[in-house]
Amino acid sequence: MASTLLSARDLRFLLYDWLDAESLTRRPSYADHSRETFDGALDLAERVATDHFAPHNKANDTDEPRFDGERVHVIPQVGKALEVLAETGLNAAGLPASVGGGQLPHVVAGACNAWFQAANPGSAAYPFLTVGNARLLLAHGTPEQVDTYVRPMVEGRFTGTMCLSEPQAGSSLADITTRAQDAGDGTYRLFGNKMWISAGDHELTENIVHLVLAKIPGGPAGVKGISLFIVPKHLVNADGSLGERNDVVPAGLNHKMGYRGTANALLNFGEGRHTPGGRPGAVGYLVGEPHQGLRYMFHMMNGARIGVGSGAAALGYTGYLKSLAYARERLQGRALGDKDPSRPPVPIVEHTDVRRMLLAQKSYAEGALALVLYCARLVDEAETAPDAAARERADALLDVLTPVAKSWPSQWCLEASSLAIQVHGGYGYTREYDVEQHYRDNRLNAIHEGTHGIQALDLLGRKAVRGGGAGLALLLETAGATSARARARGGAEAEFADLLAAALDRVARTTAAAWAGGDPAEALANATPYLEAVGHVVVAWMWLEQLVALGDAGDARDAGDAAFRAGKRAAAAYFFRHELPRTGPQLDLVASRDRTVLDTPPDVL
Repeated sequence: MASTLLSARDLRFLLYDWLDAESLTRRPSYADHSRETFDGALDLAERVATDHFAPHNKANDTDEPRFDGERVHVIPQVGKALEVLAETGLNAAGLPASVGGGQLPHVVAGACNAWFQAANPGSAAYPFLTVGNARLLLAHGTPEQVDTYVRPMVEGRFTGTMCLSEPQAGSSLADITTRAQDAGDGTYRLFGNKMWISAGDHELTENIVHLVLAKIPGGPAGVKGISLFIVPKHLVNADGSLGERNDVVPAGLNHKMGYRGTANALLNFGEGRHTPGGRPGAVGYLVGEPHQGLRYMFHMMNGARIGVGSGAAALGYTGYLKSLAYARERLQGRALGDKDPSRPPVPIVEHTDVRRMLLAQKSYAEGALALVLYCARLVDEAETAPDAAARERADALLDVLTPVAKSWPSQWCLEASSLAIQVHGGYGYTREYDVEQHYRDNRLNAIHEGTHGIQALDLLGRKAVRGGGAGLALLLETAGATSARARARGGAEAEFADLLAAALDRVARTTAAAWAGGDPAEALANATPYLEAVGHVVVAWMWLEQLVALGDAGDARDAGDAAFRAGKRAAAAYFFRHELPRTGPQLDLVASRDRTVLDTPPDVL
């Protein structure tokens, strides 16, 4: 029976027929791998996600973590699932072999991770954050820090977090107040509070490695004075054993609408509950140079943003597959025009509006999954391409795509989750069916790792204009090349190629028009519709890429493959004919530099 978490067939199409992941095995970094090892990892991820993560997804949601004033308690199934994940090595599948990881390409590791995000986002968050933490330390930590903290994370003994936000500052990191006092012995003592810390405290592993943004007194003001510190829950002795309890403790847990299975904590640093070494403050170890913390943290944050997009795509995808299965089985009503009540009811998939909702979900979920895997493939290119120009090109393209890869799936796969409920009808709004939880879980993705508004400012305010607009120009050029290839094929591909080319030209002209007045406040007043429109154009590009990779209808190997290809073509047609036209009014608004929002006084709202 086909999985209702993700489509293994679609993943293999995206990885091999489109993104040519197998060619990465010809590069030194991945020379120990083959198509067989990639397939083995994908199959294993599907089995572990199905057998060990999906079964406790509802329990993780209903019996959420609780804090008794001393300890945070998480249901035991989470710990057991994480143990299995570590035993298989999938928790570190994409980390370097030099620290014990599987050294899979990023694109293959991302495909594996999507299975866990679809099966149980609450439990999947623990290893997701840990891998991001480990990657940051591999990039910016000392060899000693890597040995002390990364290797135990790879082994599954430690987990990791990122501690940025504070209760009073939220996303405004310039306003954080957590301070790090030089202790004079090579360490620092941290004092302050951090809010919304996913996986911030639990008993699932031996230790938790917090990466904490803080300011060293006397440093520059604002974000230029932020430094980054390792603050472990338990200090680690020279021989790797656990030492004293550090003074980082939970003050309480946040109870969220979704992602309930992830312990989300308010953490206090240096409040005096513990006094490691007999001195006040939480012991912290500086990562890299002082006052460079935000730059280092963006190494983790940018990866996390693509991961958030992946999680949104996975939730949209599993909701689509579950509503598709329901629509094929649920009997209700009769064909339009059939007035004979004695005739049996038909499956609701026969009704046009249900097919519309399923096509919309399919176009959103499969388009979003393609986008995040394309970005993961760019990471592989940026790190392992044989020539410097190719590496720089991939890095520049990834830079401009990151806000889109985070925000577009978060918005439109949430809509897919909403449509999954609608297909189920009244049943979809009950807790007996999974789609109700999928919607609640997916709602968070528009918020964490930078809201839509933050990503919009990043795209229009920085990425689209930096370097004279070089990043955006590269994006438009790359998508334009796809349009040219598709146009040469004729048929529907040529029709869609022309639509994409016109949309790309419109994005270029709109970006210039938005900034033509020279007033940043005016240009950025409509940054969010700009992000939404550019996102739709980018996903249209992803769909045209998939159409080109499909080849001709006669290339199908069997009836199942023919149905798969036909489904792809139908979803692409839906997106180009129903979704891409949405961008016209949005780009009109941006180009006009409409001041409605900018000129509305706060006191009239």
